[in-house]
Amino acid sequence: MRISVALDVPLRQLFDYLPKPGEPVPKPGSRVKVPFGRRTLCGVVWDTNPSPNLAVSQLKTVRENIDEAPLFHDRDRKLIDFAARYYHQPIGEVVMAALPPLLRQGGMVDPTIERITITAIGLDKLAGDLTKRAPRQQALLEVLAAEQQGLNAEALQQRMPGWRQVGKPLIKQGAIHSERIEKRERWRLAAPRSDKPHLSDEQAKAVEAIESFDDGFRCWLLDGVTGSGKTEVFLRLIERQIERNQQTLLLVPEIGLTPQMVRRLEARLGVRVALLHSELSDLDRATAWVAAATGEALVVVGTRSSVFAPMANTGLIIVDEEHDPSLKQHEGFRYHARDLAIFRAADANIPVILGSATPSLETLANAQDGKYGHLRLTQRAAGARPPKVTVVDTNRFNLQDGLSQPVITAIQSHLDDGHQVLIYLNRRGYAPTLICTDCGTIARCQHCDANMTVHASRGQLQCHHCGARRALPTACETCHEPVRPLGEGTERVEQTLANLIPEYPLARIDSDTTSARGAMDKALAAAKSGESKLLIGTQMLAKGHHLPDLTLVVILNADQGFFASDFRASERLAQTIVQVSGRAGRGQRAGEVLIQTAYPEHRWLKTLVNEGYHALAATILQERQLAGWPPYTAIAVLHAASKQESAAIEFLNQAKATLVPFGIHALGPAPASMLRRQGRYRYQLLLTADSRQSLQSQLLRLTDFLATHKPPHHLRWSLDVDPQSEL
Repeated sequence: MRISVALDVPLRQLFDYLPKPGEPVPKPGSRVKVPFGRRTLCGVVWDTNPSPNLAVSQLKTVRENIDEAPLFHDRDRKLIDFAARYYHQPIGEVVMAALPPLLRQGGMVDPTIERITITAIGLDKLAGDLTKRAPRQQALLEVLAAEQQGLNAEALQQRMPGWRQVGKPLIKQGAIHSERIEKRERWRLAAPRSDKPHLSDEQAKAVEAIESFDDGFRCWLLDGVTGSGKTEVFLRLIERQIERNQQTLLLVPEIGLTPQMVRRLEARLGVRVALLHSELSDLDRATAWVAAATGEALVVVGTRSSVFAPMANTGLIIVDEEHDPSLKQHEGFRYHARDLAIFRAADANIPVILGSATPSLETLANAQDGKYGHLRLTQRAAGARPPKVTVVDTNRFNLQDGLSQPVITAIQSHLDDGHQVLIYLNRRGYAPTLICTDCGTIARCQHCDANMTVHASRGQLQCHHCGARRALPTACETCHEPVRPLGEGTERVEQTLANLIPEYPLARIDSDTTSARGAMDKALAAAKSGESKLLIGTQMLAKGHHLPDLTLVVILNADQGFFASDFRASERLAQTIVQVSGRAGRGQRAGEVLIQTAYPEHRWLKTLVNEGYHALAATILQERQLAGWPPYTAIAVLHAASKQESAAIEFLNQAKATLVPFGIHALGPAPASMLRRQGRYRYQLLLTADSRQSLQSQLLRLTDFLATHKPPHHLRWSLDVDPQSEL
């Protein structure tokens, strides 16, 4: 008897071992610890008694069986096998990407938790005031005194990092008490709410169509304008699954969308939601993962990696904002969660719903061809009206730090009426770069073909591609003349509006202001409560958030996608404009949207504003068909990056030579859109084929080459199947 184990190593194979003597043979899908070279690695058993590749005398023995029962069952392993084959990734790397970090490292979900409480002795010490002698002990006692039931150790660590060292003498003195108690997760909560909103005719028809389809698998596109009540349709369908004691997996594109979704689901459904995303603690993430795997959690909500979460009794899969690029992993194992969700639903013979106000063109084409069911929600819920959209020609006005006078006037008017305003600019920092007023020298990154972004509040220049930073200079490094920021970012717009309209509370929401744990939740809570009247943000605010008091949306610098080299630029631009516009007027008052642009007559923008997203999508689909781009072709990209430009080109040429010139076009090697990044020259080989089958057969030849060809140590390569960016 021998077993095959998947290990987190960059080799496209399984590794054979002998079971540990005297113990049961571990089942496929369970974890083991095995020797690998000089290390001991945690792996997952993938097969038992495989075809022998090595003699028994050459095999090493398992050192430890971690799990009694499998973590992955047959259907879970089938999904992982498919993902590894389709995206041409080492099976071990895919397996480990499917596990939460705690389980990936060989850990277990502890059925107990450590509870820390303050004692009567501790309260006496607190009353005596330790501020001068032991201020950190005083702070720890104050934190615990505020919590009558105490705090679990992990929560206390988040509130007060390093508390254990501070607390050691307090435990010895009996001032605080530590004990382990049984952790009882309650996955069934209070009775669900009965006050459900009335469904519109379109919503009711959508629910009925999905519920009445009794042939098992079907992919449905729920194509609804912003504010049309797609979430209510989801809720009705999830309720039906709970009644049948079946689980629902709901994928969302970004962490920022999870809190409001979870609150709404739990209040409405009467069950606790298992939440899965990277900002959770390792223990919380693993606990939710196990609850999904055992079937205790009936509703699982998570970001893209949640598509791999095992579920004991899945009845429905939902992908919200299915068009969003965040559902595609762009580094390492480059998979698309939406596409894997569809495969998973087909294998389980259950429905999958793709929801969006701006469906991806691939999804729209499948719906138009009849491959997907197409359900439309054309009206906003509760009688809300669509916003009025106006294009502001920036060529006609002098701009004040990127703001035209009509925009400033509209902002003031809406705020004076007691409403909220959202300024959208997908460019963080103070300004995109720094320029010399005399010689015109621009601050460039030393490691990338990119400008350095001005971050005035930190007094720094920063490259948003490699992270390099340097102090903000006061004079040109070339001619020593004065320098000035060029262009506008969210930080500069924030400063300008704070000076122009100081009487209204303002909040900037971007990755600079929300990097701390919980900062995003606090910012969104302030926005939803109306505490923040004026919101300035990047794409974090573009989708999914319901702000009923928000009546004006201003989109600055809407021209970014007009002239980009990526063939998806027009689609992405249209989706962003529609999504962020959809935040306006979701309450009783009709919303208004102002789009600032230097190209008001651009055909894409005119079609979008006058005829809507679907009219523009139809035009772009025709252009893609003529040009031979997806969804009418299948594509993949082989990337190479090296400190030596010639090495990257030579590597790609060698890879290209392995391909058979039938049914496929290989374009390149060609420079990437940013040639040099992090000190490496980047080139790419673009492969296009008329069908996925043709492309996959060629990729097998390519991966054989990649497995046997050892590139220079300084060269890095990656293969991206169905790429979504950097073309």
